[in-house]
Order: sequence, then structure tokens, then C-alpha cells
Amino acid sequence: MSSIRVRFAPSPTGFMHLGNVRAALINYLFARQKGGTFILRIEDTDNQRNFDEARTKIIEDLAWLGLSYQEGPLVGGAYGPYQQSERTALYQEKLAELVSLGRVYRCFCTNEQLEEKRKLQQAAGKPPRYDRTCLLLSSDKIQRKVEAGIPFIWRFKINEHQLLSIRTVSGHSIEFDMQHFSDFAISRNDGSFTFIFVNFIDDWLMNISHVIRGEDHLSNTASQAAMYDACAVKMPTFWHLPIICNDLGEKLSKRDFGFSLNDLREGGFLPEAIINYLAVMGASVAEEVQSKEDLAKILCFEKLTSHGGIRYDLAKLQWFNHQWLNKIPLERYLKTSFEWLAKTYGDRIYGQEVALERLLILLRSEIKTYTDLAPLTRFYFEDIQHDAETLATIISIEKREQLFYLLDTQLRSGAHTFGTLLEHLKKEVKPLGISTKELLQTLRYLLTGSTHGIGVNDLFAILPEATVITRLKMLLP
Repeated sequence: MSSIRVRFAPSPTGFMHLGNVRAALINYLFARQKGGTFILRIEDTDNQRNFDEARTKIIEDLAWLGLSYQEGPLVGGAYGPYQQSERTALYQEKLAELVSLGRVYRCFCTNEQLEEKRKLQQAAGKPPRYDRTCLLLSSDKIQRKVEAGIPFIWRFKINEHQLLSIRTVSGHSIEFDMQHFSDFAISRNDGSFTFIFVNFIDDWLMNISHVIRGEDHLSNTASQAAMYDACAVKMPTFWHLPIICNDLGEKLSKRDFGFSLNDLREGGFLPEAIINYLAVMGASVAEEVQSKEDLAKILCFEKLTSHGGIRYDLAKLQWFNHQWLNKIPLERYLKTSFEWLAKTYGDRIYGQEVALERLLILLRSEIKTYTDLAPLTRFYFEDIQHDAETLATIISIEKREQLFYLLDTQLRSGAHTFGTLLEHLKKEVKPLGISTKELLQTLRYLLTGSTHGIGVNDLFAILPEATVITRLKMLLP
């Protein structure tokens, strides 16, 4: 069995954003390629910011994306529990070990005192670091404070004369000079534990071999490396993924469409397209459009962009979605398309499935996301509005009058079915100096309110006969 074990460890404090999704994806693909284990761990130690709904949504989102995990909530595993709120006894045990090693101490400083210290250090042009006031307290003074019930937190005492090194997936090492770091909190006043501490403990006890997470966690890694060293535990290999930026080079935020996975789900994007796009960001691949199974085989993780920012390109994501809309099975495309149309047109989509299926198949090559379907099919469900100005850009008034007279004659005579009407009109308009383009654009405009799109013959076949006649007669003299 492979010793490769990776984890996706989100906090249930809100929605999944693209950075979360990419971290989950790279962990998943890495495990698949190496024959390892992909683990989901919910980091819910912050009682003030956790939501059960968010935890459930994370699990649902991973399922929607097709990122199945082998260990975690709902599926279990040998290293559970997989929610940090259920692992408190383990954290207390490891805290006791650090106390016995003399690597942690109680800090009684209040938030107000700490803030005042920071302001004074900044005013003096110094980096804001904890000044170890409580490390210097005598054991008697500490005991009196504890007996008096004065709140405290536990701080880890770093070795400021130490150089610590971590291994990266690319084979390089990153060194941390600990003189640039200060003693950090591993617990809170209420007795709960901080992210830095429990993250380290869980990675240790779950035998995580590779920690793959965002670049914004790099500073945390120095603190965790110090704890690995203090406990004489082998460190995992690290990979800090670059931050996803908008087109201005700024960190992607809530203001940017697509920042949250919900944006994209509600925007009509396919999970395959999102996965595909995020996987090849910063990668060089011969074929861009790939399934997650194929991506797991072809990606060279050691050569993926691993620092700086990666630009989020919505147009490129839409391109991927367009490719996948034309790649998925037709049955799935039609089923999902009907679901999207139902959001806009309700029960009006029923009873005419045959015509709508033909229409949806014709539109398949045009749409970028499912949200394009409602406006592109509006002519089928709603009355069409025409205006003389637009019509004038298609055909001159003189030619229009001639065409309308011809059209009126044909419709009154009933000599032609819709199957033969267009071919007859093409022959009849030539002597009048009306081009085929002018004929087709005029008819399409009368039927759909647009000068481009679906062919006229297809419109004759899709639209109800009464609708075709009504619309063709709409602008007749």
C-alpha cells in the first residue's frame, strides 16, 4: 500500500471558494497519481465561526465536483475522528507532552495589553512580536495567577537561534530563520486550540505525507516546523499553491465573479470544466481538455507553478465549459438543459419536449454556460418584438415591400408547406433583386427577433405552425 497520504482540511466558516477547490483538487489528483489516500478533515475548532450547514455544503460540493475521499466524515477511516471538534482529548494529550518538554508556557497577557505592545513596537519601527513577558514569570507567580482564575493561553516557545528547513514537492528546500518569528499561541482563553497547533497534531497523527495547501499558509509552516522539530517527528513534504488572482493581479475576492463555487454552479458551469480549468492553471499540457482521470495521469506536479500568483481568466473558464458542454453525453446535456429552462419558464416546457430537444441540440454549439439557454430560447416561449429600425438594417424598404407581398401571397394560397416554402421563396426573390442572405435574415428576424442564429428551416420545424404564421404576418401590410 502506498504511504502517500494527503488531506483537504477546510474550515466550515462559509462557502467554498476557488482557492479551496483548487487545493482539494490538487490533493485529489496527487493521491490518484501516486496511488495514495485522499482525506477530508473538517477543521472546526473555532466555535465562534463554525456552521454545521457549511460543513454539509463542503461535503456536497466535493461530491458535485466528483472529488471522492477515502477517509473522512461519513466514510470513516483508521485515523478518525475527522472533525477537529471531536479530537480535543488528543490535543490535550499532546499539549501535556509539550509542557513536559518545557516547550510551552502560560501567557496571561490580555488582548488589550498585546495590542498596546504591538503599537509601541510599530511606533519604534520594530516588527510586532510577543516580548515573552510571561515566559519570565516565576513559577510562584504563575501558580498564584492560575489559582486566582486569571485567563491564560498556552504559547509555544521557539528556539530563536535555530534554522529550520522544510522539503517541497519540487525537490527544493525552504529555510526559516526562527529569530524572525515570535512565540505563538496554541490555545485560546476558552481552552480551545488554535489552527496552527491542531493542524500540526492532526497531520502528525494521521501520517500525512504531503501537505498541499495555499501559499497564504507559508508563514504558518515555520511555526509548525518548530513543533515537528520539538516533538522529534518527521516532517511531511510541503507544497504551497500559488494564490489565485483577478485580472488586476490582486487576490481573488468576493467582488470577483467566480470567487465562490456557488457563483459557478449558479452560473451554469459544469464540474468537469471547473476541475479541468483549475488543474491546468500554471501547467503546460499538450491537450488542455482532459478528464480528471486523465489529468491525474499526465500532470507533472513537480513542474506546476508553485509560487507567485496565478491569474483567473473567466473567458478561459467559459471556453472550457463550452468544450465540456459539447463533450458530455447528449442525454445529460438535455436533462440538465430542461432543468435550467424550467427555472425560467416553469411548466411551459412540458408537452413540447420533441421540439425543445431539437432546439436544445441546435443551441448546444452556441452556449458557453447553461445560463445562455434562457435568452436564446426566449423566442420560443414569448412573443417577439420587432422594430422598423432593425428591419431597415436587414433589407431596404422597397425590397421589404416586395418580399412581404410575395410572402402574403404564398401564405394566403396555402400552396406550400413549411417544408417547401423556403425553397420556393429563394427562387421567387431572385428576379426581385433580393439576395438569399436578405431573405433568410428577414425571415429569421420575423420568427425570433434576432438577425442571426438557428436556420430558418429548423425554425419552421421547431416552432408551432400557428406561431410561424402569426409572426410572418406580423409586419405584412
